[in-house]
Amino acid sequence: MINTHQDKILILDFGSQYTQLIARRIREIGVFSELVPFDIDFEYIKNFSPKGIILSGGPDSVINTDSARVEPKIFELDIPILGICYGMQTMSVQLGGDAKSATKHEYGFASVNFETSDSKLLGNIVKHHNCNSLDVWMSHGIEVSRMPEGFTLIASSKNCAIAASVEKTCFSSP
Repeated sequence: MINTHQDKILILDFGSQYTQLIARRIREIGVFSELVPFDIDFEYIKNFSPKGIILSGGPDSVINTDSARVEPKIFELDIPILGICYGMQTMSVQLGGDAKSATKHEYGFASVNFETSDSKLLGNIVKHHNCNSLDVWMSHGIEVSRMPEGFTLIASSKNCAIAASVEKTCFSSP
């Protein structure tokens, strides 16, 4: 029997319309996930002891100085953090990268091209499906324009030079 509470994922919600779907998909693979507001007290996050954190998307614009941000201490927890859409943008900005209004906004179908097959995040897609791209649904007008120091580009799209990036420690061992 699977102990779904052994490995827990905490989802910090910025108001995305898909956050409940993300939580459900994680639970469907047998991993406990809890959905909480992005500004939840840091002590709650520490006491929850997640194996990883997901920063959801949301309607805010990270280029606004008063936009939603997570507690910076979460980046010191030494656990994987996945930023999706707004979550990726705020993580990039909070860690020293930059974001800007996209030249061409992406709404709807897009093809994301893999820049490497060595990342733990996307490597298995390339390896097991023998493909160099993935069809996705995009909905954004802001893009990461400069990754934080220590991050590497792993995917781009026709209109978004930085569609996915990871911290360099997230690469497969040779």
